[in-house]
Amino acid sequence: MDQKLWNGFREPKLVQAKIRQIQKIVTRPWTIMEICGGQTHAIKKYGLDQLLPPEIEFIHGPGCPVCVTSLELVDKALQIASLPNVIFTSYGDMLRVPGSTGDLFSVKANGGDVRVVYSPLDSLKIARENPEKEVVFFAIGFETTAPANAMCVLQAQSLKINNFSMLVSHVCVPPAMRAILSSPTNRVQGFLAAGHVCTVMGYWEYPPIAQEFRIPIVVTGFEPLDILEGVYRVVRQLEKGTYEVENAYSRLVTYEGNVSAQKVIQQVFEVCDRKWRGIGVIPQSGWKLRKEYAQFDAETRFDIQSIVTQESPLCIAGFVLQGIKKPYECSAFGTLCTPENPLGATMVSSEGACAAYYQYSRNLPVPKMNHV
Repeated sequence: MDQKLWNGFREPKLVQAKIRQIQKIVTRPWTIMEICGGQTHAIKKYGLDQLLPPEIEFIHGPGCPVCVTSLELVDKALQIASLPNVIFTSYGDMLRVPGSTGDLFSVKANGGDVRVVYSPLDSLKIARENPEKEVVFFAIGFETTAPANAMCVLQAQSLKINNFSMLVSHVCVPPAMRAILSSPTNRVQGFLAAGHVCTVMGYWEYPPIAQEFRIPIVVTGFEPLDILEGVYRVVRQLEKGTYEVENAYSRLVTYEGNVSAQKVIQQVFEVCDRKWRGIGVIPQSGWKLRKEYAQFDAETRFDIQSIVTQESPLCIAGFVLQGIKKPYECSAFGTLCTPENPLGATMVSSEGACAAYYQYSRNLPVPKMNHV
């Protein structure tokens, strides 16, 4: 995107004008959940939660793939990465996510061959260059990263690269939204849906959720104006008592999404139940490799010992991910739990809510400012 156009979505005068629009229509308290951790960081970085009218409260959803990767899978990653003939590859965020007994950095420090990659194809290249080694890629992510991972599996099959496998931890947004809305502790009155997920998947899955739970959903981008436009549309619907799905990110998102990407996902993966860290099992909320591609499944390739997990008793990440509590409500926040010494994934991930609060507003709670 052209930098001048990019900066336009952060233009202070336009931001102020949009906030005034919101102030004109809001008459009562509303609680809005942004799905994506990238949106959470933008909200905190630009102080949008403080600039908005006091009636509007943001709560933060489970939209960070690093944060919701189950502790069991992290512990499996630690076991596999510790094996002597394995090169374990992962995105950088995952290396510092705490498992029950350590993290991937600690495995590396103890002699394990753990490498940071920027795409699954980097892992495939490593496998081709090291045919005597087993190369494993930690395939985490929402629908956004699934097409690339699926294509990587097809490429490995086509090239007959038999020393490559994936530890798969793919999760899907709509089932998580349903789980949150169905919970007796639910506080969500409107959703800002994740624009990048919808770029791949479209938003055809959302209207049934909006109708069933009578809740507005607005597909939203990641710049200040994107987020405020999403808030404006959600509040407008809440004030009117309507519950529709709107697309406020039409420069990138269409209703049907990227159909070709969806087809390759369906070719390689199948739907499964998935455990989300801090939340528990959400039925039909993940993807796993189809049996035709079982040879590339690290969970079946390696003889993993039984996993006994243990979360920190101080960590409230599960409540944060469900929008029940804010990071600063944790007794360990900013003291026993910091980005350098994280007790939970929400503090170490670049999209984690706790990391956002630590980086941008460590001394919360702060009173709202109404000076626009």
